[in-house]
Amino acid sequence: MGSSEEKVVAVIMVGGPTKGTRFRPLSLNIPKPLFPLAGQPMVHHPISACKRIPNLGQIFLIGFYDEREFALYVSSISNELKVPVRYLREDKPHGSAGGLYNFRDLIMEDSPSHIFLLNCDVCCSFPLPEMLEAHRKFGGMGTLLVIKVSAESANQFGELVADPVTNELLHYTEKPETFVSDRINCGVYIFTPDIFNAIEGVSTQWKDRADLRRLSSFESLHSATRNAPTHFVRLDQDILSPLAGKKQLYTYETLDFWEQIKTPGMSLKCSGLYLSQFRFTTPHLLVSGDGTKSASIIGDVYVHPSAKIHPSAKIGPNVSISANARIGAGVRLISCIILDNVEIKDNAVVIHAIVGWKSSIGRWSRVQASGNYNSKLGITILGEAVTVEDEVVVINSVVLPHKTLNVSVQEEIIL
Repeated sequence: MGSSEEKVVAVIMVGGPTKGTRFRPLSLNIPKPLFPLAGQPMVHHPISACKRIPNLGQIFLIGFYDEREFALYVSSISNELKVPVRYLREDKPHGSAGGLYNFRDLIMEDSPSHIFLLNCDVCCSFPLPEMLEAHRKFGGMGTLLVIKVSAESANQFGELVADPVTNELLHYTEKPETFVSDRINCGVYIFTPDIFNAIEGVSTQWKDRADLRRLSSFESLHSATRNAPTHFVRLDQDILSPLAGKKQLYTYETLDFWEQIKTPGMSLKCSGLYLSQFRFTTPHLLVSGDGTKSASIIGDVYVHPSAKIHPSAKIGPNVSISANARIGAGVRLISCIILDNVEIKDNAVVIHAIVGWKSSIGRWSRVQASGNYNSKLGITILGEAVTVEDEVVVINSVVLPHKTLNVSVQEEIIL
C-alpha cells in the first residue's frame, strides 16, 4: 500500500450537448450527466464511488457543457461529500486522453500519486479502492477495469486480451470487425502521472508524422489549429493499443454489473441496477410499505421525501419517484422513472416508462412498453409537460415535450 501522505485525484469525463443526442428527448431539458437514475443524478453515482478512494484529494468533471449548468450541483455535492468537486470546461474537443492532458496542470497541482479516470455514462459498482490496491501491486502505469460479456456483444466495445496470470494487458482493439475477446474495457481507469508523458509522446509523434507526409483532411483540421501537446488524442486507440504488451498496462476484472448509458432505455435499466445496489450500500434510500398507512412497495423503490403517494397505490419493483410527484389512488407503477412535479391520477398504470417533468397521466390511462431496453421504442418516454388524458393508452412510444394525447397511440414517435 502507498503511504498515508499520497494524494489521489479523480477525473470524470461528462461529455457535452453534442454527445447527448441519443438521449433525447430527456437531454432537451437537462444535461445528460444530471439526469436522475435511482433518484440521484447520473454523475452522482461515480462521484459517490470516488468518495471511497483512500486519500482522495479532489474530483474534477471535464466536459463541454456551460459551467452554469453544473454550478449548483457541483456546489451541493462538494458540501455533501466534504470533497472538493470542480467542473472544467473544454474549449474544443481534445479526445478522451487529450482532454485529460489539457488540464494536466490543474490535475497535478497537489502532486497526486494516482489519477482515476471515469466515464460518466458508465453504470457499475465502481470497485475503485480494490482497483487502486491491485494497481499498486501490478506496478505499471495504468490499470483498466474490465468485464466478461457475451461474444455476440463484445464487438460493440473495446476488446482486450490480458495475461491470465499477471493480468498484463497484451492486446487492445476498439470495436473490432472480427472477434478478439469476450473481455471488454469498462471505461474506468487508474493511472500514475506518467500517463501525461505517454499522451505528450503521441502528440509529438503526430507532429513529426505531419512534417513527413501530407495529412488527411481530418488531421489537417486538427493540427492546423493546435500545438502538438493539445492535439486530439484518444485514450483507447492512441494510448491503450500502442502500450499493450509493453508491461505498462494491467487489467482488473469486475464480476459485478456493468452497462453503458447511451439511451433512455438503458437509463431505465441502470436505474434499476443502482436501486438493487442501494440494498447493500445505502438501504436507507429505499422505501417500504404494506398498503395500510402507506403505499404497497414491491422490490427496490426510491421515493423523494416531497412526493405524495396514496396508500392504495402499488409501487415497484424498479421504480424511482422524484420531487413533488403526486401519485393517486389505485395507481400501479412498475419499472419506471417518474420525474419532478409529475401527476399520475387515480387507477392509472405505468410500466417500463420514463415520465418527464411536469407531465400528467389521466385516470384509468396506461403508459407502458415491452421493456426491451435496447430497442428504440422498447420503453415509453413522455417528454416534459406531456398530458395524457383520461382513459388513453400509450404503448411503446416516444412523446416530445408539451404534447397532449387524447387518443391512444402505439409504436409512434409524437413530434
